[in-house]
Amino acid sequence: MRIVIVGGVAGGMSCAARARRLDESAEIVVLERGAHVSFANCGLPYFVGGEIAEQSALLVQTPASLQAALALDVRTGHEVTAVDGDAKTVTVVSAAGIDTLSYDALVLAPGAVAATPSIEGLASPRVRTLRSVEDAVALRERVDGGARRAVVLGAGFIGLEAAEALAHRGLHTTVVEFASHVLPPLEEELAALVDAELRSLGIDVRVGTAATAIESGEESDVVVLDDGTRLDADLVVLSVGVRPDTAVFEAAGVACVRGAMVVDEHGRTSLPGVYAVGDATASVDAVTGAVRPVALAGPANRAGRLVADAILRPERARPIPQPVGTAIVRVGDLTVALTGANRSALAAAGIAADTLHLHPGQHAGYFPGAAPIHIVAHVRRDNGLLLGAQAVGADGVDKRIDVLATAIRAGWGVEDLIDLDLAYAPPYGSAKDPVNMIGMVGENVRTGALRLWYAQELDDVAGSALILDVRTPAEVATGHLPGALTIAHTALRARLDEVRAAAAGRPVRVMCQSGVRSAIAHRVLVQAGFDSASLSGGMLTLRAVLGDRGDDVLAFGPGVAGRRSASLVHP
Repeated sequence: MRIVIVGGVAGGMSCAARARRLDESAEIVVLERGAHVSFANCGLPYFVGGEIAEQSALLVQTPASLQAALALDVRTGHEVTAVDGDAKTVTVVSAAGIDTLSYDALVLAPGAVAATPSIEGLASPRVRTLRSVEDAVALRERVDGGARRAVVLGAGFIGLEAAEALAHRGLHTTVVEFASHVLPPLEEELAALVDAELRSLGIDVRVGTAATAIESGEESDVVVLDDGTRLDADLVVLSVGVRPDTAVFEAAGVACVRGAMVVDEHGRTSLPGVYAVGDATASVDAVTGAVRPVALAGPANRAGRLVADAILRPERARPIPQPVGTAIVRVGDLTVALTGANRSALAAAGIAADTLHLHPGQHAGYFPGAAPIHIVAHVRRDNGLLLGAQAVGADGVDKRIDVLATAIRAGWGVEDLIDLDLAYAPPYGSAKDPVNMIGMVGENVRTGALRLWYAQELDDVAGSALILDVRTPAEVATGHLPGALTIAHTALRARLDEVRAAAAGRPVRVMCQSGVRSAIAHRVLVQAGFDSASLSGGMLTLRAVLGDRGDDVLAFGPGVAGRRSASLVHP
């Protein structure tokens, strides 16, 4: 049997390696258009920034090492330009000319290519994407050559990694993002924390705007934004997204949706004997059912392995799982991670959900170095299923998101998180881990023990309810809502008549710093007959949602500066 695989890296090479382990007699040919068939594309920004010192460290395998270890016929510099599904052949162009290669099974793993917006001047030699080893080498050479100013177009995961790397090398770096906040898949209240961290690194952040032109000069370029801003740049990183690289295969008759190849649960396309994996395939979202490409290395690797099983031992092949979209990125001293669906994806799918905001410590508060993890979790309203979670913090974010991703994959309800027996010692966690606490808060919401209101509702709430701030006077001085009644939660039971008089029949909406004390106060108020709700995430979440509006909306005690002086992330 001859298995031809188009494209290497994650999906293609995992398929090739698995196929060899299953069948020593199979002829396995890998056709890679680029110069490198197996490289660490997730490590490219760190090479640009110098944390990965040597280019050779990016090369996971070479054609020679793959031949020696797995007897794979790997051909770099070979581009597939056509597929004949009836004849079961591919047309290949290389330095040696044009060739036709037959196959018994064909696996398409072309990946994705950088999206190119309609901007004049993209042909400038100072404009690069960050998708290949060659891209990373060219950017690093320009940095080493004395570049002082960089503009990164796009504030997604790769864009922010590139911006951090360039700032680390001492370049004045500007990030430009068309969406209203950096990392568009992130909820706005968490994105505000990332924005603040970027600014602390000296990175200039421009959101809600886009580049309209790049004016190329002899020594540098000027990036022109749609608000009229002109940014000088010695290099420009184009990172505005990717699109599936499928034109050749769609022309051959492979069914596609929005440019991504449609596959069944075993990776089979609409052409007999042709399979596809990775960034160029359309996946069904495990939470919302939306059909979309998922450009992540983990799902591509696992899908490649399963496609090899489907080809060589179909009777035992497991289906390719629907992805939950777990991703993580470092930004300065912060870790940012997400899994499952966000608020906008749930709304688009018509799924009603309750959103939980928590700010627990990453380990025991009495142990030195305690710092908050800022968590947003979404819970399906009708059945309590955990639908998605996001977290930002200086430490402990990764393991919590991994647990939550596992819970989503398992189809757990939020209450199931309460019972997880997670590792605990003071340097690592708390007896009630942040994951357990998500379950506890979620259960309280689902049973009616806790009713929430949200920072996004502030304008409506301020006009129709009494806002009760149950923080201490010292906390209130650091920023409070004008007109709110302030009573520390420890004094609330003795001052209920004061609350009743101030409310004058209106609902009471309680708030504190993080949502813990206001939940306690809410229980007191409800049992005293009040219409009460607790601000989800408290002042920490409110400040993040208000952003730059905070200095105008909040009032401060004497001698207290505004929002910029208050850390939302670090203790």
